[in-house]
Amino acid sequence: MALDGMFLYQLRHELAEKALDARVDRIHQPTREEIIIALRWKGGAGKLLLSANAGSPRIHFTEQAPENPKQPPMFCMLLRKHLGSARLVRIEQMGMDRILHLVFESVNELGDLVELTLAVEIMGRHSNLVLIDQNGRIIDAVKRIDLEMSSVRQVLPGMTYQLPPQQPDKLNLLEAEIPQVVEKVVAQGDKDISKALLAAVLGMSPLTCREAEHYAIRGENVRAGEMGGEQKQRLGEWLSMLQLRLREHSGIPTILLEPTGKPRDFSFLPIHQYRGALVAREEKSYSALLDSFYAERDLMDRMKQRSHDLLRLLANTSDRISRKIAAQEEELKECAQREKLKVNGDLIQANLHQMEKGQTVLQAQNFYDEALAMIDIPLDPALTPAKNAQKYYVEYRKLDTAEKKLQELIAQSREELQYLDTVFDSLARAVRESELAAVREELSETGYIKNYKGKNKKPEKLLPIEYRSSDGFTILVGRNNVQNDRLTLKDARNYDLWFHTQKIPGSHTVVVADGREIPERTQEEAAVIAAYHSRARDSALVPVDYTIIKNVKKPAGAKPGKVIYDQFKTAVVTPDRERVAALLVKE
Repeated sequence: MALDGMFLYQLRHELAEKALDARVDRIHQPTREEIIIALRWKGGAGKLLLSANAGSPRIHFTEQAPENPKQPPMFCMLLRKHLGSARLVRIEQMGMDRILHLVFESVNELGDLVELTLAVEIMGRHSNLVLIDQNGRIIDAVKRIDLEMSSVRQVLPGMTYQLPPQQPDKLNLLEAEIPQVVEKVVAQGDKDISKALLAAVLGMSPLTCREAEHYAIRGENVRAGEMGGEQKQRLGEWLSMLQLRLREHSGIPTILLEPTGKPRDFSFLPIHQYRGALVAREEKSYSALLDSFYAERDLMDRMKQRSHDLLRLLANTSDRISRKIAAQEEELKECAQREKLKVNGDLIQANLHQMEKGQTVLQAQNFYDEALAMIDIPLDPALTPAKNAQKYYVEYRKLDTAEKKLQELIAQSREELQYLDTVFDSLARAVRESELAAVREELSETGYIKNYKGKNKKPEKLLPIEYRSSDGFTILVGRNNVQNDRLTLKDARNYDLWFHTQKIPGSHTVVVADGREIPERTQEEAAVIAAYHSRARDSALVPVDYTIIKNVKKPAGAKPGKVIYDQFKTAVVTPDRERVAALLVKE
């Protein structure tokens, strides 16, 4: 990702323009490594998100409203104590590093006016949020770092705050001359130009370095030390443009999307290196860009944390069932030998007249074989010939019964795996605590969770997700298996149109007809919505079956969400998150 020092430089300017002199209204900590500070200023308000998550460290204003824990974490309480009603007076960037210092003016316990600093360190897995007092001492941090974790830099309450180790060999583009930068790049010798830039210039991301290389050498295979005069000139031109954009804060918030609409990368510059493989879209601000880019990922991370116990339960149960199926299939292979037992019994019966008690082997002609080959049949010498035949028949019937039972058990186990797969899918798409609670309730009712504590609590009323088609038709989507059943089998009418991805776990999707004919455009939009609300969300071409509700039935005794249907058609569509989002009816 391209949240480099240069991007942060542009973002800092945007934050300062908007939030300087703002007062802290509220502070929340939705997850262990995220803080949201609600700020109010003259004529406006906003929520500033600070994240030290290793996969998505950042700072920006957000429009998202994540659910907060019922009991605020200790670091959140500490921030409320020290920064409640504080005024944001400065936002400072440390050189071109990915470190911002939010300086607040606050009143301490003695009534004195003091400056407290909240350091936002955006450094991958070393990211942190550190509260520092007016004397430069650490009050606390969202991640405490002791000597066992790092021998280079400790972050503990009471210690003097120190900046992370700097990179002295790199040039700051705001201060350096462009020829000096080009010369330092050329001196990298046989490195790729992008890697040479990364090693030479402070605050440049790999994406920005590749864009400079793309402009300078136009796709040629040239190393840093091999650049000719024209290529050096072009690299200098591009770096001059970059320098000017930084000084004038004239960057363009740009998000790069895959053809499916999934965010792939972002920058403060127009990006041309992908040559149409990714779609570039300008955003209105850097905060809006980051909010859009990280919204879905953060939601998934939060839900993953809160559903960890359910995911572990489902994974263990699925693993146990898979092992059981494998063992049953091995037993089933043994049952395939049962016909040989019946043949042995028949041949003994046919040769009773020539057999004697105490015989250990019967050599007989196999009249079931076209070649009438001779075979040896083992006998129990303690049994009579007739009882030897009966013994083979008993074993045959036992394996025959076992085969039928095993086939039934394997079918049931596979159906159970399919059901657990749908629950996995519901969890993967859950966006609220109430949706997780509904999944817990479902697993409790189906016997997977014992002694469920929330069983006697009144569940929050959870309605289907509602969309409005371009033609004005209501499209409803079930959030989980139980809601899928209710939507399809109780709420929907006979001639409403039902959609579901073909042989792929997903939500039931219903277009409410209200006695009208449903146009093709609405049908296509409903198919796209059904594909989006399925495991195939990120696929290119997804088959979606659709039919009227009267053709959809629930088998007797089937698990929640399981239905059968006939007289259906199939549409092949590509899930499109932007198109789906545009049709969503806001809750």
